Amino acid sequence: MYVGACLVQIEIPGAESLKDKRAVLQSAMTRVRNQFHVSIAEVESQDRWTTGALGIAVVSNDAVHARAVLDRAVRFLERARLDASIGEVEFEIVDVF
Repeated sequence: MYVGACLVQIEIPGAESLKDKRAVLQSAMTRVRNQFHVSIAEVESQDRWTTGALGIAVVSNDAVHARAVLDRAVRFLERARLDASIGEVEFEIVDVF
C-alpha cells in the first residue's frame, strides 16, 4: 500500500481578511475533494491573510497511480479560477507495508 502526500503553497493577493482567504480555500478544497476523492485540508499559515497551504493525500495499491492522482489534483488547482496562484508544490510517496 502506498500513501501519496502533496503540499501546495497558495498565494491569495486579493484577500483582505481571514474570511476572504477561507472562502477561496474552502471552494478549492471542496472542488478537489469531489473531483478526485482525496483527503485535503488547510495545513499551514492559518493566521495569514494572503498565503495558505493545502495538504492533499491519497492511498493506493500502486505508487505510480498515487502520484498521478496528486499530479491531476494540482493541475486542476492550477487551472481553476481561484483568485489565487499556486506556488511551490512538494510531493512524497511512501510505501507503508
